[in-house]
Amino acid sequence: MRIRMTDGRTLVGLFLCTDRDCNVILGSAQEFLKSPDTFSQGEPRVLGLAMIPGHHVVSIEVETSGPYLGF
Repeated sequence: MRIRMTDGRTLVGLFLCTDRDCNVILGSAQEFLKSPDTFSQGEPRVLGLAMIPGHHVVSIEVETSGPYLGF
């Protein structure tokens, strides 16, 4: 799952859960300072387990490829 945040960061990780306040929990999360679709991106920062407050979420997308689809 890819989550874009109000401060321009993008988090990519495995969706674990959400709550009534729209907070999202991602497992094995990585943080990108630019969109992961661009070629000029730097190395992602590994976060592991991450909670994204619902009021910081701009968009949520399902990843169609990547390491998380190996189930």
